[in-house]
Amino acid sequence: MFRACVPRPCKRLMRCYDCSSFSSFDASCRREMRSNAHTHVSQRTMGDNGRKSLMESANSERPSFGASRTRRYLGYTIVLGSLCSTVLWAVYELGKPEQDQFGRSIEDELSSLPVLQQYLQRMWNSLHYYQKMLEEPLTTKLLPDVLCPPYIQPPYTLVLEMRDILVHPDWTYQTGWRFKKRPGVDHFLRQCSKHFEIIVYTAEQGMTAFPILDALDPNGYIRYRLVRGATQLLDGQHIKNLNHLNRNLRRVIVIDWDRRAVPLHPDNTFAITRWVGNDDDVQLFDLAAFLELIAEHKMDDVREVLHYYRQFEDPIEQFKKNQRKLLELKQEKPDSEGLKIKCC
Repeated sequence: MFRACVPRPCKRLMRCYDCSSFSSFDASCRREMRSNAHTHVSQRTMGDNGRKSLMESANSERPSFGASRTRRYLGYTIVLGSLCSTVLWAVYELGKPEQDQFGRSIEDELSSLPVLQQYLQRMWNSLHYYQKMLEEPLTTKLLPDVLCPPYIQPPYTLVLEMRDILVHPDWTYQTGWRFKKRPGVDHFLRQCSKHFEIIVYTAEQGMTAFPILDALDPNGYIRYRLVRGATQLLDGQHIKNLNHLNRNLRRVIVIDWDRRAVPLHPDNTFAITRWVGNDDDVQLFDLAAFLELIAEHKMDDVREVLHYYRQFEDPIEQFKKNQRKLLELKQEKPDSEGLKIKCC
């Protein structure tokens, strides 16, 4: 019997084929596992990065405890520094000494103290002064009512400026700053007190004016003292409002070197030359003679005379000229003694 010869595969080849198939299958599984693992790692990495970014954003939006504490300390420092600066500014502004028209400091009773004590004491005095102004507001009557008989009330009221009329701030190397008394002040006050109710009305602070007037007028010829608290602020300037004097303006004379000090009552103002501290000044003697002549003629309204002299730059000099003319007229006509002078 004839058999067909069919070649049979070699066992070695079969084993090799199986090994190669298994090897190829195993390699593909490994590649798939690697890809899956890589994908898983990538997803986990992305998840970790997302969580980190979210945490960082949350941390950035929420300030740390140290940063908030630093900001709080910085705010406290700014507030405390502003408060200290305000206190130092108040001590300087309220405690600095008064200044003259040239911007130089004027010495007072506190100038001999240490600098810090000077400023603190002046600041305390200023605060006390302003507190008193708030507690006692300006009244419509700066002066009390006129005296009734049997008390003696002078027929006229004389209102004087203190600075550069009675005294002048002066500085020397020997004495420093001081207020210099004008020549003839004692004679002027003594003569005018016979016919006039003398009042000092100034824009100076009371803490400056009162000690000066105490030393200037030991005899008490000045009846009343009105300082800055009694003035009226108009266009940034302290003016003297005579409507609050509680006196008849027909018999009120204001002596001042600044015509702008009494803008509401120019016909009551007799503006003389400003005294600058010269020792040869004699204006107060001439002014006393002028006022005494008005009182002797018993004028009912002094504003007529003052209005006439208002047109002259130096009314005292014009008054002296009128007096010389009258004297010449009397010498030429002895029988004209009863004539009244033009100025009065």
